[in-house]
Amino acid sequence: MSWNTRRDVLGLGWGGALSLALPNIARAAEEYPSKPIKIIVAASAGGPTDVPARLASQILAPKFGQPVVVENRPGAGGALGARVVATSPPDGYTLLAGNTSTLAAIPAVSVSAGYDPVKDFAPIVRITEGFQVLVVHPDSPWKTLKSFIDYAKANPGKINYGHTGPGGLPNLAGEIFMLRSGTKLAAISYRSGGESSTAVLSKAVDATFENIAILRGLIQQGKLRALAVQNKARTPLLPDVPTMAEAGVPDCEANTFFGLVAPAGTPAAIIKRISDTMNAGLASEEIQKSITALGSEAKANSPQEFAAYIAAQHKKWVEVGKAAGVRINDA
Repeated sequence: MSWNTRRDVLGLGWGGALSLALPNIARAAEEYPSKPIKIIVAASAGGPTDVPARLASQILAPKFGQPVVVENRPGAGGALGARVVATSPPDGYTLLAGNTSTLAAIPAVSVSAGYDPVKDFAPIVRITEGFQVLVVHPDSPWKTLKSFIDYAKANPGKINYGHTGPGGLPNLAGEIFMLRSGTKLAAISYRSGGESSTAVLSKAVDATFENIAILRGLIQQGKLRALAVQNKARTPLLPDVPTMAEAGVPDCEANTFFGLVAPAGTPAAIIKRISDTMNAGLASEEIQKSITALGSEAKANSPQEFAAYIAAQHKKWVEVGKAAGVRINDA
């Protein structure tokens, strides 16, 4: 037997090894899932990240015939839960319900996040997209964004805004606003978007840049006044509220997204199966209504489209963090 023949029989070469591996990968995808799936939410139960994860569970469990368990792992601004998934086996059984903070903002400005949102995950599907809204108390003197900016420019640092901690999206939404409007606001940290919104209600702070999912009801009830949405276009959810660009502050979007990702290296066939199942579920009228009730929109998309979106969002917040001098080391 020649050496080349022996190599092909014993070592198989790269092509032979791959030909043996491919049936195993295909078989794993065909058999997937054969046990319960876990979706990790890097936040507390009941919040705006938790709800889309539970919608995903409702879509996947009946179609897959396996339990889809939502597990809350809050901590370090979401980095704790993200690290758990990034280091889990790439077999499709541990997924992350990621959002703008965990998949773009926190790793953009943290020196200790412990993961790379672009390299360490395999994007599956973007579930929802929303945006931040700048709100003040209805008794405040600011009825328009222009009056708010004029006062802020004349009184640097006198207006304060609540956010959910350094490096989180509400904090960076405030930073991009200051960069684009030429103002200086004072930032005050709270543990959650609910707490920072309550702080505006009680007049403990002047304003907050928070997710529409949290603020929509309070705005519609007249308990908070919305000055502008940080979105490219007006939303039918708040049709009378101008965009930042319409109100004089261009390039000031702060979009919130929620989606599923798996550890990098998860077989493409498994990623596609989850993505196809989720997209079919997101098209249902019942799920659409549930997402609209959150103040968000359902976003059908491919894994490739979601990957490009995450990369673009991460790049954006890296640039904003550098320009604003935001750098944290306690994530």
